[in-house]
Amino acid sequence: MGKIIGAIHGGRQPQDIFLDFENATPSEAEKEIHATVAGVLDQGPKILDKLFKYDGCEEYIRKAITTPGPETEDAAWNAVLPAVDQLQEFYDFSLQLEKCFPKLLIALCKDDPKETLANQQALAKQLADVFDFVLRFDDAKMVNPAIQNDFSYYRRTLNRLKLSKKDLPIKIRDELANKMSLFFAYPTPMMKVLSETSANFVREQEAKEKEKEKEKPGSTKENVTVALSTMANVCHDMVFERKFASDATNMFCLRAMTGAIILYDHISPSGAFSKKSPIDIKGCINVLKNYVASPTDGLLNALRFTTIHLNDPDTPAGIKQMLN
Repeated sequence: MGKIIGAIHGGRQPQDIFLDFENATPSEAEKEIHATVAGVLDQGPKILDKLFKYDGCEEYIRKAITTPGPETEDAAWNAVLPAVDQLQEFYDFSLQLEKCFPKLLIALCKDDPKETLANQQALAKQLADVFDFVLRFDDAKMVNPAIQNDFSYYRRTLNRLKLSKKDLPIKIRDELANKMSLFFAYPTPMMKVLSETSANFVREQEAKEKEKEKEKPGSTKENVTVALSTMANVCHDMVFERKFASDATNMFCLRAMTGAIILYDHISPSGAFSKKSPIDIKGCINVLKNYVASPTDGLLNALRFTTIHLNDPDTPAGIKQMLN
């Protein structure tokens, strides 16, 4: 199922894996996990479509603030309520992602992660699907201030209404509103969920391994970082070697590559940018900078602002300069 990619990249021997993102279908062994994850990911396009179309309630809120009164305030409240319902859909989806993602990690990171990625192509595609969704969601959320403005207005109005209309039927009350507020306050909320979920999963598995006195080689952390670094390098190689003619598939690969780098950086103690990193980070940055068919500024910004080790003292100056 793998193909040899015959070139040297950045002093690194290319991966002998080809992930057929355009044609991957689940084998019998993959079907159960694939169906579970698909039950969540299949909602992704609808979530993104609603996010892309989210216009916000700025005009109603502005009128309610500048010319307060029952008419303008009621109009703003009635406009904000369905908008907040949409925001809850986004938040609820993040909870579903948080629940299913460890199952995908377990399936892909057992035994030899490289072999597992090569042999379970449909699950590898789903890992890439997660990264693709997360980066597209966060990129759109960051450039839409209406999301936080609408929710802030909702919370302020909610607090006022609780005092004056105690029997008011309200769907999103304090506890849920607080959780949603924390979620949307973060610039890249979906990646935050993904990185925290993965880090928690690794810690929990390490604790179990320690109890069983399992030896360090083949540990969960090692397997997860190997899977992520392999995904990043394979996606880099496939774009660099022009394995796909479709711009859409190449951009899908670039998002998967970027997501894998970010998650690796959050899990690995030394991060994705150190000299010890197995990721061809220079090659990955270059392939993003040199890709001309579609804009990749959002992916470069994701590497700049959602990783945690880029500005470490031992990150080579050349890498930092590339992302300046």
